[in-house]
Amino acid sequence: MSGRRTSINDVAKAAGVAIKTVSRVLNNEPNVREETRAQVLAAVKRLNYHPSLSARSLASRRSYLVGLVYDNPSANYTIEVQRGALARCREAKFLLLLHEVAGRTEEVMQDILTFANQTHLDGLIVAPPLSESAELIRALDAQALPFVRIAPNEIKHRSPYVDIDDEAAAREMTEYLIGLGHRSIGFIIGRPGHFASGERLRGYKAALKNHKIPYVPEYVRQGDFLFDSGLEMTRQLLALPKRPTAIFAGNDDMAAGALMAAHEMGVAVPQQLSIAGFDDAAIARTVWPPLTTICQPTYQLAYRAADLLLEMLLSGTTPKPARLAHTLVRRDSTAVAPNSRTPNSRSQ
Repeated sequence: MSGRRTSINDVAKAAGVAIKTVSRVLNNEPNVREETRAQVLAAVKRLNYHPSLSARSLASRRSYLVGLVYDNPSANYTIEVQRGALARCREAKFLLLLHEVAGRTEEVMQDILTFANQTHLDGLIVAPPLSESAELIRALDAQALPFVRIAPNEIKHRSPYVDIDDEAAAREMTEYLIGLGHRSIGFIIGRPGHFASGERLRGYKAALKNHKIPYVPEYVRQGDFLFDSGLEMTRQLLALPKRPTAIFAGNDDMAAGALMAAHEMGVAVPQQLSIAGFDDAAIARTVWPPLTTICQPTYQLAYRAADLLLEMLLSGTTPKPARLAHTLVRRDSTAVAPNSRTPNSRSQ
């Protein structure tokens, strides 16, 4: 068979079965005897056969294409989402098509629907903040296109989703800083209108309230999840007459910007200022000092979202939503507050 590509006919002949049987095995269809399945898979491996996408599509009336749509300014977050979804799709022998969108709501809606229709997607993974859009949900419903959302907002919808408890995670980080003796804690909010941004601010406020620490509006600044906003907002915080002894940024990109601002202004981290982030993206481990942060399992969130979508497509059922756990990761960017004598304070 040298000089030409191995075909499904070759596999059927080598396994001693019909072409239709080979197709059923390759598509993981039921009601195939295990002995027959093993024969076919052995022939596939021996002949190094790779079924074409078009052949699989014709046999099963599926495109074996899954789309991932996103509009997120943080490259670190987006890359992890792509990696997680891609890994699960590869395992199931589906192709993942990436589609970034931007612009006004109407343009984004049309862009996503055109993308889905032109590629004949089997289903869609919707990353935040698109996953928070009621308009997009209605549009996808009208198209009867199966979809799964990552980190959605409080919109009630039958589509499955995966998330973490952003409010609880932010509350835990703020309480950790309080435990180190910090009472003047700045907070940099993420992208305006992003549900997770609001939830993380709620967690910060809740921790202050629980410890009877006054909420100081001038310690809270509006960022946008980008490095430059963390840089600028931290410059403003450190220019205050009474500057904070700790800054909690709504993601690691902004926390890295906060670190640079501290360095350029001659403020030692963590001796004079503790800085914490959120996500545990790659940048959290490559800046100096490395960032204390909340580990949001972004890769696993996307992997699980793809898994839920594939379950919908292959079983015809709607799986339950999944909430994954977060973890507080202690690194060298946080320490006991200057002049703190809090008994339970300790450097991490």
